[in-house]
Amino acid sequence: VIETRLRAAKAGLDPNEFAYFNERVEQARVAWASLEFELSAGPVHGDASVGNAILSASGDPVLIDLDGFACGPREWDLVQTAMYYERFGWHTEEEYRSFVEVDGYDLLDWAGSPALADIRETLMTFWLSQKAVDDQRSADEVRKRLATLRNGDSRRSWSPY
Repeated sequence: VIETRLRAAKAGLDPNEFAYFNERVEQARVAWASLEFELSAGPVHGDASVGNAILSASGDPVLIDLDGFACGPREWDLVQTAMYYERFGWHTEEEYRSFVEVDGYDLLDWAGSPALADIRETLMTFWLSQKAVDDQRSADEVRKRLATLRNGDSRRSWSPY
């Protein structure tokens, strides 16, 4: 599946961008294999973010968009909220601390957190690159993301999708 998606991404990127992007994907594979997760495996939403939680009629939170649901390292669901706070500035410190208090685990205290966030950034860019072939706004965002990844710049300029 990933090779098919890489070919699709290639259509929207210049050769240097694609080579770097392909390198990031390979680095993500290697990094994933070397991670030592602290939490026990369990249910994983796959895209656990504020945008995929709604309130039921009774006011209870309900997760939606379950196409990535699996059993695996629970850190995978925690990394989005951590990086939305730490790397992107999409959550305030107060929001993040509240999340950690409710969850009981601060992913940012785990040594594997930066590597997992790097993997997630690559996959976020990878997902968006599939839209970039037909959408100029997405193509511009992919190029901006690749440039910040390559240069080690702040991700605060990334737009959420």
